[in-house]
Amino acid sequence: MSYINTLLFGVYPYIALIVLFVGTWARYDHGQFTWKAHSSQMLRKKNMIVASVLFHVGVLVVFFGHLVGLLTPHWAYEWLMTPGQKQVMAIVVGGIAGVMAIIGGGMLAYRRMTDPRVQASSTFADNMIIIILVIQLALGLLTILPTMGHLDGATMLKFTAWAQGIFTLQGSGVADYIADVNWIYKTHIFLGLTIFVLFPFTRLVHMLSVPVEYFGRKYQVVRKRA
Repeated sequence: MSYINTLLFGVYPYIALIVLFVGTWARYDHGQFTWKAHSSQMLRKKNMIVASVLFHVGVLVVFFGHLVGLLTPHWAYEWLMTPGQKQVMAIVVGGIAGVMAIIGGGMLAYRRMTDPRVQASSTFADNMIIIILVIQLALGLLTILPTMGHLDGATMLKFTAWAQGIFTLQGSGVADYIADVNWIYKTHIFLGLTIFVLFPFTRLVHMLSVPVEYFGRKYQVVRKRA
C-alpha cells in the first residue's frame, strides 16, 4: 500500500497546488466577471448574519491556524513552547473555531438546500462546495479524538515535516512522514487537497479579493426619490 500513500500524499499535493495556482490565475485573467461571492443575503436575510459570521470567522481561524501551525519551523517556537503545548493549543483554539464554523456552515448549507429562492439562484458548484466544507470541518473535529491519545506533539511534528517538505519541493518521499498516521488524519488531508483543486472553479475565489480601493473612494451621494 506504500505506492498508494506516495500517490496520495507525495504526488497529489503537487498536482493540487499546480491546479490551485494556475487555475486561479487563469480564472482571474480570463473570467473576472465570474470572480465574486455571489451572495444570497438579499434573497433571504433570516439567520444569514449569524450563520455567515460563525462560518467565516471559524474558517479563517482554522485556515490560518493550519497555515501557521504546519509551515512554522520547530526552531521558531521551541523557545516559547514545546510541541505538546503547541498541540494542546491547537486542539483548544481549533476545536472552538471548528465548532463555530461547522454550526455556521451547517446553517448555510441547510438554508441553501431548503430555501426555494436561494435554491433557484444556486449552482451545482455552490451546493457541492458548502457540503464539502462542512464535511471537512467535521473531519477536522474528529481528528481531535486520536490526537487526545498522544499529547506529546510527536504526530504533529510529522505533519509539519510533511507540509514543509511539500512546500520546499522535497519530492514524493515526503509521504513517508505520515505513512503510519490514523486514517482520519489522512482523509482530512486528502479532502483538504481536493478543496485546493476545486478552489479555482467555485465561489471560494472571492476569499482572495480584498476591497482595498473601497476605503479610499469618494463618498457616493444617495438621494430619496421625489
